[in-house]
Amino acid sequence: MELSETLARIRQEYTRAALEEEHLPLDPLLLLEQWLQEAIAADVPEPTAMVLATATPDGCPSARVMLLKGLEEGALVFYTNYESRKAAELAANPRAAAVLFWAPLERQVRVEGSVERLSAEQSAQYFATRPREAQLGAWVSPQSRTIPNRAYLEERFRELAQRYEGMPVPCPPFWGGYRLVPETVEFWQGRPNRLHDRIRYRRQPQGWLRERLAP
Repeated sequence: MELSETLARIRQEYTRAALEEEHLPLDPLLLLEQWLQEAIAADVPEPTAMVLATATPDGCPSARVMLLKGLEEGALVFYTNYESRKAAELAANPRAAAVLFWAPLERQVRVEGSVERLSAEQSAQYFATRPREAQLGAWVSPQSRTIPNRAYLEERFRELAQRYEGMPVPCPPFWGGYRLVPETVEFWQGRPNRLHDRIRYRRQPQGWLRERLAP
């Protein structure tokens, strides 16, 4: 059987849960927090993994998997190299979309909104909590740039490990966090017969508007 035929035959029926408006909070960030906690409790692999999509000013998109590192003051927080491709696109077009998908729970969340940098102080505070190896890795990697080979990274890592031996590793000036401030949040719960539940929240001047979408 050819791959295309195999792909066409793959089916998954969704039966675990439902989304009923009367049981949902008025604030979508409360529901997102609940779903994250349930994904963690269910031992879903990489429960904080999310696809982050950015775009150039002329509309050329790019996407990658990242880790959600906070839900703070109504925003999703993530960290990266400020000289990476995603950071360059966010500097030119400070809007993004994120998707979290928990297959064992048959759930997906989509978030769209504006993006702003965290302060240097906030980024440094988080950086100090990272494992030492991850701190060194942030210094080592010229993210999104061409490098000659794998040995280049490993040699740089050894050099920096020696340089900072016995010392705290400072937060690089080219590394830090962002806040994705939601304007739209959509919750998807798989249901039988492909009649999935989709509940969308849209930010309005007076608060959040909640509405059901066709699957």
